[in-house]
Amino acid sequence: MTGNELFGRRDELARISGFLDAVSQEGDVRLICGEPGVGKSSLMAAASELAASRGMRVLRASGSEFEADVSYSALNQLLLPMHADLDRLPPGPREALSVALGFGVGAPPDVLLVCNAALLLVTELAADAPVVLMMDDVHWIDRASAVVLGFIARRLPGRRAGLLVAARTGTVGFLDMRGLSEQVVEPLGDEAAARLIQSRQPQMPIRVRRRLLELAQGNPLALIELPATLLGSAQRSAVQHDVVPLSDRLQAVFASRLTGLPDRTRRVLLLAAFEGTGDVRVLRAALPEGSGLADLAPAELEQLVRVDDATARIAFRHPLIRSAIVAMSTHEERRSAHVALADALAGDRERRAWHLATAATGPDEAVAELLQEAAHRVMLRGDALAAIAALVRAAELSTTGAGRGRRLAEAAYIGAEASGGADDARTLLSDARRAAPDSSGSLLAASAAAFLMINGEGDVRTAHRLLTGAIETGDHGYRADDPALIEAMHTLLLLCWYGSTPAHWAPFFSALRRLRPEPPEVLALASDSFVDPVRTGRAALPRIEAVLRTLSEDADPTRVVRVGTASVYLDRLGDCREPSWRLIEQGRHGGAARRHLGALMHLCLDDYLTGRWDEAAELADEGQQICDTSGFPFFAWYFRYNRAIIAAGRGRFDEAYALADEITYWALPRGVSAAALFAHHPRVLAAQGQGDFDAAFGHAAAMSPPGVLAPHVPHCTWVMFDLVEAAVRTGRTVDARAHVQAMRDADVGALSPRMALIQAGAEAIVTGADDSVTRVESLLADPATERWLFDGSRVRLALGEKLRRDRSSARARLHLRTARDAFAAMAAEPWCARAEGELRASGLLPAQGRPADLSALTAQELQIAQLAAGGMTNKQIAERLYLSHRTVGAHLYRIFPKLGITSRSGLRDAMSPPPAERAAR
Repeated sequence: MTGNELFGRRDELARISGFLDAVSQEGDVRLICGEPGVGKSSLMAAASELAASRGMRVLRASGSEFEADVSYSALNQLLLPMHADLDRLPPGPREALSVALGFGVGAPPDVLLVCNAALLLVTELAADAPVVLMMDDVHWIDRASAVVLGFIARRLPGRRAGLLVAARTGTVGFLDMRGLSEQVVEPLGDEAAARLIQSRQPQMPIRVRRRLLELAQGNPLALIELPATLLGSAQRSAVQHDVVPLSDRLQAVFASRLTGLPDRTRRVLLLAAFEGTGDVRVLRAALPEGSGLADLAPAELEQLVRVDDATARIAFRHPLIRSAIVAMSTHEERRSAHVALADALAGDRERRAWHLATAATGPDEAVAELLQEAAHRVMLRGDALAAIAALVRAAELSTTGAGRGRRLAEAAYIGAEASGGADDARTLLSDARRAAPDSSGSLLAASAAAFLMINGEGDVRTAHRLLTGAIETGDHGYRADDPALIEAMHTLLLLCWYGSTPAHWAPFFSALRRLRPEPPEVLALASDSFVDPVRTGRAALPRIEAVLRTLSEDADPTRVVRVGTASVYLDRLGDCREPSWRLIEQGRHGGAARRHLGALMHLCLDDYLTGRWDEAAELADEGQQICDTSGFPFFAWYFRYNRAIIAAGRGRFDEAYALADEITYWALPRGVSAAALFAHHPRVLAAQGQGDFDAAFGHAAAMSPPGVLAPHVPHCTWVMFDLVEAAVRTGRTVDARAHVQAMRDADVGALSPRMALIQAGAEAIVTGADDSVTRVESLLADPATERWLFDGSRVRLALGEKLRRDRSSARARLHLRTARDAFAAMAAEPWCARAEGELRASGLLPAQGRPADLSALTAQELQIAQLAAGGMTNKQIAERLYLSHRTVGAHLYRIFPKLGITSRSGLRDAMSPPPAERAAR
């Protein structure tokens, strides 16, 4: 806490202000107490500033344990500024106080005389202006000074003087604190702690920030001192996350109550610190013969730990007490503790491996293998940093250069691919190559280098060549059970997709065909469903069903993301929502950033298709922030794309075009053709929203020409309907028919209900045949198509337009009204306006200017409508009414049609009284 702002201390400062008010009127005494480092001294400093600003006289001092044996040393410090004012006292009290304070020479004065002299001096000073005596760390002041302050404290009422003292909770000093008004300073709340961190470390990575909050537990001193340790500490601290090196100040604070404990107690505490979970059974098993948990009693009495009998767990009062215990131990004590815990944890291979590794004093291949296995297990939980730490330590314990190089290369790959730690990954990769020069061609090293390339310069071409060469020259024998080879193949699949040319895909499929006995399930699935679904997606349908059935129980974050990728163009992302949300929550709490991003990507796409546009926008912003702060700049284009299609759909055309241009300008120099192709999609939507169907046709055709569903451009299936509709609108009938025929020939409708609806909708607006219209209506009535809110509504709109032109007004109104309401729910204003125009042309909607019927709204709907008309966002309304923003959106979805409007922009007029009524008022 610096400057004039104390984060999260508004209530405490208000109470201090009240204390100073009382001092100015009739005198008061106050004790501020709290744990070490909680901010007592900062509050005392703030009180001093506040008192001085009110014209009060402030005398400050602080106790010191090194002066506790020097009589009147604290009083000397407190009254030293008043040396010249001693002359205001009568001779007797003046001489007594002068001798006590060391200003004069004479026989030791009577204590009562010194007390009265000090009180008289304070009274004299208070006659000029209110006086506040402030003593910090009062538990350390000497006995003589404590007697004088206690004497003064009990006689201040009625005088314009006050005494403010601060002490640590649980400490015992010489000052008699009975009867003092007590103000307890609690640790900072989460919000205040986060603001304090932000003020001092605005660029701190999210995972470090979360860890700091967990360790500090709201202690301001820890929040200020720990960042230097956490930001500069080794990766290994990511595993034993409660034991971190402490600064000298923190060590002094948290070790002060440990020094007097018996050695046996400290040994038990050391075991508990390393054990980590507080399991009493493990501790009993680890204790040497002749020792027991009874040795914890002194620590319990000091309130350093507490034992929960119900759960059989030991908990430290503050996490940093563990670090202080470790810092006070010797090397051999620490090693012996780890060995004892490893023996006690024989059934827990992961934790046992770490204790053995920490206790090891030299290379040990058996322990290195155990630790490597542990790294693989923690990766299944999504903890990339812990996996890297385990592999790095395993490399240190390796007995050969090849083993060391292999483990460091794997750590580098995880760092580059999953955690986003580019600098650390480069260092690990460099160390791997030094450890085993021939490992530079290994698949893990090549995969790591490829990810570092694309997240550096974004050079897809070079990364593709590097990884292709490593696969083709590797000694893996194309064995499908080689983990490094399969990881390299998954990486190569993404690189080929980014490149999006047949030349990129040829080496991938060549390697895929050579895998023996066959490619793994998810790799084979993605190769059919994601690469070119128009031609191979149907073959993947039975297999994706089988994979999705097991996904909800699948704890492997990498598998979840890869199955999601395989689901995109088969429209099965909805089946991945629950596990994707699980990965997002893991990511928000420090899990692998790459898996976090992958889950965000998939949810954004599904939200766009299903009309959850508010959520899509929020998740896209979250993804963009992670890319900017977590070492994954390459993937930022994907979230710009999601933001762009939402902006286009909602009529923010300039924003959509600007984001699309950003993607294009970034992608083309780097060979990221997929991103450049994706950038045409928001342009298509924006052009259609503006009624520029000629431009819309051009952008859709840039993704895939009319009459062609381009190979290895799977996203062209997402603009098929746009191309056909734009072709019909601009008189390109031949192109429209050719594209519909291409859809028929490929049978894209077999891929999913959404694709079936899009194909049928395109056929209906091209052919106009009754059977085509009937088929579209049948599909629209099918529950399987209900979730595709945006595409389904667009098909309804186009169908309604056709039916109205064919003078089937009743059927047209049904579809147009449903489409209009759905567009309103998504705030897709251009499409709302278009649907409303068609409804007016059909005679359904009232003429402009007719007052809205507010009586049709429920009480809550009316309240939401009024707030929205006032300019509040869904999120702001939700906060005001204690609802979720999704609930607010759902209410607006029902409000718009009741008021005969299509967007938020119409709410203000709808909620205003007619001109005649306003005039009458």
